[in-house]
Amino acid sequence: MMWVLGLTGGIGSGKTTVSDLFSAHGITVVDADVIARHILDQGTPALAAVTERYGKQALTDNGSLNRGWLREKIFAEPEEKDWLNQLTHPLIRSQLLEELEAAASPYVILSAPLLVENNLTRLCDRVLVVDVSEETQRQRTLARDKVSNDQIEQILAAQASRNERLAAADDVINNEGTLSELAPQVKALHQDYLGRAHLKRAREKALQTDQGQED
Repeated sequence: MMWVLGLTGGIGSGKTTVSDLFSAHGITVVDADVIARHILDQGTPALAAVTERYGKQALTDNGSLNRGWLREKIFAEPEEKDWLNQLTHPLIRSQLLEELEAAASPYVILSAPLLVENNLTRLCDRVLVVDVSEETQRQRTLARDKVSNDQIEQILAAQASRNERLAAADDVINNEGTLSELAPQVKALHQDYLGRAHLKRAREKALQTDQGQED
């Protein structure tokens, strides 16, 4: 089995920047957000189900998902969020497992903003949390996504709290600073994870050898 690092962080924490830095070291990143977006691409069964439930208002003029409309819908109506999760989560999980298994790098990263909330931590050998203050989350999200303050607060409320994420962490990256301050943290952790992944492979190989001798 591949050694899996779970990577998470609240909205605006810079989780994608961190995963890009790991990727630059040659590590495969399986991104739950990317998979979730493609689950609802044009022509997919999931998008057909969304269209059947909400009608053409859920689509853009070219027939793709109107993601802004759907985002507002599920945050305004919690029961609709539950319905969407029941539709997409099994599909996302299946694709996640497939991509994790196919990874060819020394270890693989499972990047998910809801890693803790969706209990994806049990797929991971170790959990890394990208941590910033809630005020930094608000400022970065407002600058990046141009959404309302109310929507930012709804997103923050829907995610695990900062304390809940930190409680699940084996390692923490502080991302309050600059990219130049971030990169050395990633490099040091990468070296540590290479060693841990190598140790897991050695233990599994030894176990297989022992079992073969018993047979």
